[in-house]
Amino acid sequence: MSKRAAIIGASGYGGVELVRILARHPQISELKLGSRGSSGKKIAEVYPNFTKLLNNQLLDPEEVINDVDIVFSALPNGLAEQYAALASGKNIPFIDLSADFRFADEEIYKEWYGSPYKEPLLHEHSVYGLPEMNREKIKKMAAGEKAPIIGNPGCYPTASTLGALPALKHHLNAPGATIIFDAASGITGGGREPQRSFHFPEANDSMTAYKVGAHRHTPEIQGNCGGIPIIFTPHLVPLNRGILSTIYIPLKQPIAEDEARGLYENFYRNEPFVRVLPKGLVAATGPVRRSNYCDISVHLSYKKDVLIIISAIDNMVKGAAGQAVQNMNIIFGFEETAGLQEIPALF
Repeated sequence: MSKRAAIIGASGYGGVELVRILARHPQISELKLGSRGSSGKKIAEVYPNFTKLLNNQLLDPEEVINDVDIVFSALPNGLAEQYAALASGKNIPFIDLSADFRFADEEIYKEWYGSPYKEPLLHEHSVYGLPEMNREKIKKMAAGEKAPIIGNPGCYPTASTLGALPALKHHLNAPGATIIFDAASGITGGGREPQRSFHFPEANDSMTAYKVGAHRHTPEIQGNCGGIPIIFTPHLVPLNRGILSTIYIPLKQPIAEDEARGLYENFYRNEPFVRVLPKGLVAATGPVRRSNYCDISVHLSYKKDVLIIISAIDNMVKGAAGQAVQNMNIIFGFEETAGLQEIPALF
């Protein structure tokens, strides 16, 4: 049965990527688009790529949470709870692309995002939406009497977690050792609102680390890794889209590279969107561009005492909108790949 979807924040980068994917989703019969800043305009006025393809008007956010079957929120951090409350009151599933529903512990959210929960009861029926880690929890929540609220993972945590998870599940890491995550992101990761660091003369032909030692995605990655010590350093690179995460995992004992790769291949053998690359290939952002895939390559340090994992995603798709649609597919029992079968655009 087809569904009607609403997107709040449809004029931002994450929101418009949702529009692009859901507009051609085989099970979505209607799209309602909400925007806090561009209400009253047509989506094609804001994004000309939709000319002659989509003529939807952008409405006030409150207007779109009526007569729909699911609501997506692509608003900045700190704004989702009020709309989640409206959707929950109508028993409509709600998928949030911000950080507002990613943490079970309110104190962690308050420490890193600066404010307590405004609607703490909503968090009792929310679930962290990384399908490869929490698919069964998402299904269980969707089968309950209360419509689920999904905290869609961050882009950096998605690439980093998918890269580290098999090694940690197989206990390859040395107990107590710190895992290092070095990750680089394209400029769309900063959102559509202008900032000096994303200004073309500042960002072009330059690579820079930022929020060193104190990035907000640190506790999300660490929580996904079971609370073990980590160091996460993000970098801005002059790409429109893409994330490359290089992960250094000190080993408990030596392991052959082929054996480690085999563990990864087996771990993700049934995952439609994770591709463990064969020996000789190194994960890169180009081969996953505009797709919901995560590519992973497995390597060892020269002394064979550190497992080096390279993980690549498109930050706007698997790192945001595509993963949100993947979560929707799980909630409604659709084919998990529905609407997400686009072949990556290498060039």
